[in-house]
Amino acid sequence: MSDSMRDIQVDDEVFAYLQSRSVPLVDTPNDVLRRLLLKDGARSAGEPDGRRPGSLMSIIEAGLAAPGDKLRYHQSRLKRTHEALISSDGWVELPDGRAFPQPSPALKAQIQTEVNAWRCYVHVPSGRLLQELRLEAASALQE
Repeated sequence: MSDSMRDIQVDDEVFAYLQSRSVPLVDTPNDVLRRLLLKDGARSAGEPDGRRPGSLMSIIEAGLAAPGDKLRYHQSRLKRTHEALISSDGWVELPDGRAFPQPSPALKAQIQTEVNAWRCYVHVPSGRLLQELRLEAASALQE
């Protein structure tokens, strides 16, 4: 991010729009504007591809997953399977090119409903749920 930041004022309607496009407890209004206006194309200092590490980064750092690994969620009742990839910075990338710093908003974008993707997405190479990998990565950090 640049050393100089500018203050801007937006009305309630514009702020509500920004909120509707944000990832709760992750995005700042600047993150949303950057994504909408610059398509993540602008880079910030200290962030190699313009975005902070995603929540899967700890799993990558623990050696439990690798960039390019597939994630899969199968909706058995609907007979639909949804896939995504883990990016090198710990984000979840969908086949349509959208990327999310957390798995739940990514899966919501695919199935159009709120779910806990940590308990739904299966890490294809290991056959384990993301939740299991996250817990193992957390315990590895504590050792």
